Amino acid sequence: MATTKAKSAKKSGAKKTSAKSKAATSKPKTVKAVEAKTTKKAKVTKVDKVEKKADKVAEGKVKVMSEKTHPVKEFFARKFDASENILTIFKDTKIIGAIIGEIIGTGIITGIALTLGLFNPLYLIFGYLGVTLAVFALSGAHLNPIITVGMMASRRVSAIRGVLYLIAQVIGAWLSFLVVNAFYNAGIASGNITADTTSLPALTATSELTAGTEGFSFFWVVTMLEFAGAIILAFFFARALVYKRSVFTFAATVATGVFTAMLFAVVISSSYLGVQDSIFVMNPATAFMYGLLPGSAEGFDALMGALMPMLVTYVVFPLLGGVVGFYLSDFASKLSGKELAN
Repeated sequence: MATTKAKSAKKSGAKKTSAKSKAATSKPKTVKAVEAKTTKKAKVTKVDKVEKKADKVAEGKVKVMSEKTHPVKEFFARKFDASENILTIFKDTKIIGAIIGEIIGTGIITGIALTLGLFNPLYLIFGYLGVTLAVFALSGAHLNPIITVGMMASRRVSAIRGVLYLIAQVIGAWLSFLVVNAFYNAGIASGNITADTTSLPALTATSELTAGTEGFSFFWVVTMLEFAGAIILAFFFARALVYKRSVFTFAATVATGVFTAMLFAVVISSSYLGVQDSIFVMNPATAFMYGLLPGSAEGFDALMGALMPMLVTYVVFPLLGGVVGFYLSDFASKLSGKELAN
């Protein structure tokens, strides 16, 4: 009996140990199964991520192809911050600094034109170079309604920013004229100079220019030269935007464009037309405040008769030239495969 009990006890103990060993061996299998499932899930998620990335890349390629198939849309695409409008632009004080920069910069440029003369383009290249370097970080150094209107038309700046820049440029030119004219009048009052010997460079009314042939007018000749010069200015500025990370290169390109435009007009007018007067400005802000508003006339009819031809020559066509210059630059950039500069 004792032996049978011992045998039964041994059998039950063996069964327990075998059950434990089976349980111990079964645990690793479950762990391996869980690990296998997680690796499968990880592989699936990785595959999904790769597929999503591939889909995004494909969508990007489709978008690029669609943009390439519609190159005209890129000319008119908005390149400025879409959130900038009349309600948001004054929330940041940067716009105030930009307006001040345009007032000061345009005033200095106008002062250079009035004191050194509009007929000396070599002085303008150094003036524009220095002023552009000084105010570029503030406003982008437009300094000319030709540039601002071209930037607005090509949608590089918002309409509200462009309008504020235009007002600032006119104010800057007007203040510069007041300062220079005050010194000029002080010199006459002192008796050291006379109006006959010394005078500020004046915009000659294009309708008053005469030639050898009686009845010939230089109106459209001067207007077209202003128009061509404005195209040159705008084209150079648009190309300079490519180098805006290098401020000196940007300023040098802009100054060279100003010099080229003025030199072109001066050489054509003096060598081929025989006109030696300072009849070119290529800055509607300077022309508007200096050549148009300060003039006196008897009666409204006489005033409008003098204003309208000069508005066409020195304001309307130069602004149109600025628009043409920017779009010529965009067209050339598109054909060469380069991105449009903002």
